[in-house]
Amino acid sequence: MLEFKELLQLMKAAARANSSAPTTYSFNGQNLSGEAINETLREELRELCGSNAAYRENKNTIFSLIEQTLDEVLPKKVTETYMQFAEVKTFGQGDKPIFRRKLNSNNRAKQFITRIGLAGVYEVFKLGRNEETFEVRTSAIGGAAQIGFEEFLDGRVDFAEVTRIVYEGMEELIAKEVAHALKASINQLPPANRVAANGFDENEFDRLIYIASAYGVPAIYCTYEFAVKMIPQEAWRYTEGMKEELWRTGRLANYKGHTVTILEQGFEDETNERKVIDPGYCWIIPSGANNKPVKIAFEGNTLVREEDNRGDWSKEIQVYRKVGVVAMLTNDICCYVDTSLMGQMETWFLNGISGNVITYDGRFDGAVNQDGSDAGSDSQGQSGDDQGNTNP
Repeated sequence: MLEFKELLQLMKAAARANSSAPTTYSFNGQNLSGEAINETLREELRELCGSNAAYRENKNTIFSLIEQTLDEVLPKKVTETYMQFAEVKTFGQGDKPIFRRKLNSNNRAKQFITRIGLAGVYEVFKLGRNEETFEVRTSAIGGAAQIGFEEFLDGRVDFAEVTRIVYEGMEELIAKEVAHALKASINQLPPANRVAANGFDENEFDRLIYIASAYGVPAIYCTYEFAVKMIPQEAWRYTEGMKEELWRTGRLANYKGHTVTILEQGFEDETNERKVIDPGYCWIIPSGANNKPVKIAFEGNTLVREEDNRGDWSKEIQVYRKVGVVAMLTNDICCYVDTSLMGQMETWFLNGISGNVITYDGRFDGAVNQDGSDAGSDSQGQSGDDQGNTNP
């Protein structure tokens, strides 16, 4: 049986590990696969809670392991996921989550702020000519996993799985709030910085790339459903490597020299029917942006408690954490909205390449677009308030 410190190190390694990836992870001087790390943790936790009596005796130790693991791993994972466009900070319980931002003296990148975040309106305080601060108010997020009484009696409780479920659920909720904060702020961008079109309009998308390029090297952030439609028309220019990439992944990892980062999609519940992130939005953010547009604040520590169900003797393990998310956009950021994907939270569009590929002799490949029209038909939308009021 490992000591508490070693158990904690093991649980943190398991939370970071990907069981399906070939990567190895270090634990106690050994390099173990993700699957081996998780199996080792399961064996150790079975010794702590292999029976109902053992669980009653050791549950506070288990809860402390989960709390300390999520305190460290969740903010780090969120930082890794959104490091290109989000600033993530952790604050003590009761401390005001204050972020600072520098004001551009030449006013080249004007600031636009969403006034509503996860926990409502936040305040802005002027510090001086070149800097100001604002508070990101936090509210509680959480998750729960129910464990049947018979599972305790049979020794089948898998707290490694409980921790993983709660961890992934909280991570998906934060992803949802980031997406909501960005969507809430889109209309505060200058009209030239946003486009809404029915499908992928290559010319308009390239225009947004050009605007963002004036401030740095643009990076593209979108869902997979958007990325599979983001294919340049002139396929004859593709290298053999690009063709292989399209065949293997259905999308390009690089669009005309600009990195494409996929925002991982999730589901709202176990039915896998409703998506977490609206697939219609694509964000173009230059690496030299004046400030990272998303601010994520973690306040206090993770708390875990047990709730008994008196009806069937099952137990519910509940996890609580305080998080705040706001978006602060500048005029060096651009947004493209595909209205054919926007709001499609229960329908999937994964064959976006159909109708977008041209053969070497310049003819379309004869595929059918997703709307049922011929691949050669023009279904592109317009952009801007002066072209049909199609702004989102």
